[in-house]
Amino acid sequence: MRQEILLNQKIGLRLSRAGMLSKLFANQIFAKNGAVIRPEQFTVLYALKENNGMFLRQLANITFKDRPNMTRIVTILENNGYVTSALEAEGRQVKKLYITEKGSRLCEEILPTILQIWQETAAGISEEEINNFLITLNKIESNMREKTIIQV
Repeated sequence: MRQEILLNQKIGLRLSRAGMLSKLFANQIFAKNGAVIRPEQFTVLYALKENNGMFLRQLANITFKDRPNMTRIVTILENNGYVTSALEAEGRQVKKLYITEKGSRLCEEILPTILQIWQETAAGISEEEINNFLITLNKIESNMREKTIIQV
Protein backbone atom coordinates (compact mmCIF):
# COMPACT_ATOMS: atom_id res chain seq x y z
CA MET A 1 0.00 0.00 0.00
CA ARG A 2 1.36 3.41 -0.89
CA GLN A 3 2.50 5.67 1.95
CA GLU A 4 0.16 8.54 1.11
CA ILE A 5 -2.85 6.19 1.21
CA LEU A 6 -1.82 4.96 4.65
CA LEU A 7 -1.32 8.50 5.89
CA ASN A 8 -4.64 9.71 4.46
CA GLN A 9 -6.59 6.85 6.00
CA LYS A 10 -5.06 7.43 9.44
CA ILE A 11 -5.53 3.79 10.47
CA GLY A 12 -3.89 4.17 13.88
CA LEU A 13 -5.92 7.24 14.77
CA ARG A 14 -9.15 5.62 13.59
CA LEU A 15 -8.45 2.41 15.55
CA SER A 16 -7.74 4.47 18.65
CA ARG A 17 -10.84 6.61 18.19
CA ALA A 18 -13.05 3.54 17.60
CA GLY A 19 -11.62 1.96 20.75
CA MET A 20 -12.35 5.05 22.84
CA LEU A 21 -15.88 5.36 21.44
CA SER A 22 -16.45 1.68 22.13
CA LYS A 23 -15.47 2.15 25.78
CA LEU A 24 -17.66 5.22 26.18
CA PHE A 25 -20.62 3.54 24.51
CA ALA A 26 -20.26 0.39 26.64
CA ASN A 27 -20.08 2.47 29.83
CA GLN A 28 -23.25 4.32 28.84
CA ILE A 29 -25.17 1.13 28.04
CA PHE A 30 -24.01 -0.56 31.27
CA ALA A 31 -25.17 2.49 33.27
CA LYS A 32 -28.47 2.75 31.37
CA ASN A 33 -29.16 -0.97 32.00
CA GLY A 34 -28.34 -0.64 35.71
CA ALA A 35 -25.33 -2.97 35.67
CA VAL A 36 -23.64 -3.20 39.07
CA ILE A 37 -20.17 -3.31 37.52
CA ARG A 38 -18.45 -1.40 34.72
CA PRO A 39 -17.39 -2.87 31.34
CA GLU A 40 -13.69 -3.04 32.29
CA GLN A 41 -14.65 -5.04 35.39
CA PHE A 42 -16.83 -7.32 33.27
CA THR A 43 -13.88 -7.94 30.93
CA VAL A 44 -11.78 -9.15 33.86
CA LEU A 45 -14.62 -11.17 35.36
CA TYR A 46 -15.42 -12.85 32.05
CA ALA A 47 -11.74 -13.67 31.46
CA LEU A 48 -11.79 -15.48 34.81
CA LYS A 49 -15.00 -17.24 33.86
CA GLU A 50 -13.28 -18.59 30.75
CA ASN A 51 -9.90 -19.31 32.44
CA ASN A 52 -10.55 -19.72 36.15
CA GLY A 53 -7.56 -19.79 38.48
CA MET A 54 -5.17 -17.24 37.00
CA PHE A 55 -2.43 -15.11 38.42
CA LEU A 56 -2.83 -11.33 38.29
CA ARG A 57 -0.11 -11.05 35.66
CA GLN A 58 -1.81 -13.61 33.43
CA LEU A 59 -5.12 -11.81 33.76
CA ALA A 60 -3.45 -8.48 33.00
CA ASN A 61 -1.87 -9.93 29.85
CA ILE A 62 -5.17 -11.35 28.60
CA THR A 63 -7.11 -8.13 29.21
CA PHE A 64 -4.30 -5.68 28.28
CA LYS A 65 -4.57 -3.84 31.58
CA ASP A 66 -1.58 -2.48 33.48
CA ARG A 67 -0.82 -3.80 36.94
CA PRO A 68 -2.20 -0.86 39.00
CA ASN A 69 -5.44 -0.83 37.01
CA MET A 70 -5.75 -4.62 37.25
CA THR A 71 -5.13 -4.54 41.01
CA ARG A 72 -7.83 -1.87 41.41
CA ILE A 73 -10.35 -3.85 39.36
CA VAL A 74 -9.64 -7.13 41.15
CA THR A 75 -9.95 -5.41 44.55
CA ILE A 76 -13.38 -4.07 43.58
CA LEU A 77 -14.47 -7.49 42.31
CA GLU A 78 -13.16 -9.21 45.46
CA ASN A 79 -14.83 -6.68 47.77
CA ASN A 80 -18.15 -7.37 46.06
CA GLY A 81 -17.77 -11.15 46.26
CA TYR A 82 -17.41 -11.76 42.51
CA VAL A 83 -13.82 -12.96 42.74
CA THR A 84 -11.81 -14.73 45.39
CA SER A 85 -8.08 -15.32 45.70
CA ALA A 86 -5.85 -17.90 47.29
CA LEU A 87 -2.11 -17.92 47.95
CA GLU A 88 -0.48 -20.24 45.46
CA ALA A 89 2.71 -21.14 47.32
CA GLU A 90 3.74 -20.84 50.96
CA GLY A 91 6.28 -18.13 51.65
CA ARG A 92 5.31 -16.25 48.50
CA GLN A 93 2.62 -13.63 48.24
CA VAL A 94 1.50 -14.83 44.82
CA LYS A 95 -2.25 -15.18 44.60
CA LYS A 96 -4.39 -17.03 42.11
CA LEU A 97 -7.72 -15.49 41.28
CA TYR A 98 -10.97 -17.39 40.96
CA ILE A 99 -14.46 -16.38 39.93
CA THR A 100 -17.12 -17.10 42.53
CA GLU A 101 -20.60 -18.48 41.90
CA LYS A 102 -21.89 -14.94 42.44
CA GLY A 103 -19.45 -13.70 39.79
CA SER A 104 -20.55 -16.39 37.33
CA ARG A 105 -24.20 -15.48 37.84
CA LEU A 106 -23.36 -11.81 37.26
CA CYS A 107 -21.63 -12.66 33.97
CA GLU A 108 -24.77 -14.45 32.80
CA GLU A 109 -26.95 -11.50 33.86
CA ILE A 110 -24.78 -9.04 31.92
CA LEU A 111 -24.55 -11.05 28.69
CA PRO A 112 -27.78 -9.53 27.28
CA THR A 113 -26.23 -6.08 27.78
CA ILE A 114 -23.09 -7.22 25.93
CA LEU A 115 -25.25 -8.53 23.08
CA GLN A 116 -27.13 -5.22 22.98
CA ILE A 117 -23.83 -3.34 22.71
CA TRP A 118 -22.65 -5.52 19.82
CA GLN A 119 -25.98 -5.36 18.01
CA GLU A 120 -26.02 -1.57 18.20
CA THR A 121 -22.34 -1.36 17.27
CA ALA A 122 -22.84 -3.57 14.21
CA ALA A 123 -26.14 -2.02 13.07
CA GLY A 124 -26.28 -1.67 9.31
CA ILE A 125 -23.18 -3.80 8.76
CA SER A 126 -23.60 -7.09 6.89
CA GLU A 127 -22.24 -10.37 8.22
CA GLU A 128 -19.81 -10.48 5.30
CA GLU A 129 -18.53 -6.98 6.13
CA ILE A 130 -18.06 -7.95 9.77
CA ASN A 131 -16.17 -11.11 8.81
CA ASN A 132 -13.91 -9.17 6.42
CA PHE A 133 -13.34 -6.51 9.07
CA LEU A 134 -12.40 -9.14 11.66
CA ILE A 135 -9.98 -10.81 9.25
CA THR A 136 -8.33 -7.44 8.58
CA LEU A 137 -8.31 -6.48 12.27
CA ASN A 138 -6.68 -9.82 13.16
CA LYS A 139 -3.97 -9.17 10.56
CA ILE A 140 -3.33 -5.67 11.93
CA GLU A 141 -3.20 -7.03 15.48
CA SER A 142 -0.84 -9.82 14.41
CA ASN A 143 1.47 -7.31 12.68
CA MET A 144 1.61 -5.20 15.84
CA ARG A 145 2.08 -8.17 18.20
CA GLU A 146 5.10 -9.34 16.19
CA LYS A 147 6.80 -5.98 16.68
CA THR A 148 5.64 -5.03 20.18
CA ILE A 149 7.01 -5.99 23.56
CA ILE A 150 4.11 -6.20 25.99
CA GLN A 151 5.05 -5.65 29.62
CA VAL A 152 2.37 -5.65 32.25
